[in-house]
Order: sequence, then C-alpha cells, then structure tokens
Amino acid sequence: MKLIKSAAVACTLALSMGSFSVSADVCLGMACMYNRMTPMEGINATLGQINEAQEAIKLRNSGGAADNGKAGDEVIIENIKEALKLSKEINANDKLDRNRNRANGYLKKAREAIQAGNLALAADELKEADRRFSELKGMIDLTQEDRISQQTNLLNRITNTPDAAAGARK
Repeated sequence: MKLIKSAAVACTLALSMGSFSVSADVCLGMACMYNRMTPMEGINATLGQINEAQEAIKLRNSGGAADNGKAGDEVIIENIKEALKLSKEINANDKLDRNRNRANGYLKKAREAIQAGNLALAADELKEADRRFSELKGMIDLTQEDRISQQTNLLNRITNTPDAAAGARK
C-alpha cells in the first residue's frame, strides 16, 4: 500500500510540474525589472523626460496652455517621476551609479519644488539635473587610468600579474 501511495504522489507531482509551461516572456526575480536598455539609451530616455518637464514648466509659465494650476503641476511631476524611473536603467559601473544617484537628487528637489509651488526653483533644479545626466555619457566607459587605480595588489597576486602601478593614485 505504501508503494502504491508513493507512486501516486510521484505521478501527481510529475504531472503538476509538467502542466505549467514557462514562456520566454515570463521573468522571475529582480533581474528583469531593469536592464531593458543600454546605459546610453537610459541616459537619453531620462534626458528626454527631463526636457519634457522643462517644456511643461515653460508652457505653464507662459500661461498659454489648458494645463493651468494643479493639472499642470501633475503633468510636470509625472514627467519627473518617469525620469526617475528611467534613470534606474543607467548602470554601467560604480562611478556612474554614484553620479546617477547625485543627479537623481536634483530631480527629487525639482519635484518637491513643484509640489511647494515654486516653479523657478524647479526649473533651476531640472536644468542642473539635465547637466548632470548629460555628464554621465562621458562616464560610461572607465578609462585605463581609472582601471589601474581600482586594481588592487590582492587582485594582482591572485591573477599572478605583477603591476607596480596597481593601486596608485595620481
């Protein structure tokens, strides 16, 4: 009886495992939340959203749009939120990530300024965020000098490659 019961459980388990098909579109874990674009595409997409927010502020300041008052603020805040979300795609190295986080700070300050009703401060913060994100394009690839300064003597011992310049800072 134990043998029949074990066989029944094994067959049921095997059938249930085979009944679920996994398609290529299904993504498990945190790895699929981001990395849908290259870092350069992420920078360009973020800059595009920042430019849309800047245009919305200009339009709101000119008073020539139907988006007046809180409705206009919501459009600007939505552009800033989208820029923050797109900036998560920018990850090539640690140096780039640190500077991306600093640039995100200006986007957050701009969002807070919009919520407080200070469009001038928000425009300045967005201009600074635009400049900072534009500078990220030059940080995507580490230069050889950066690679040498990040190399450690321990790494050289492990790989058995003596390098007198490893860990040296200029």
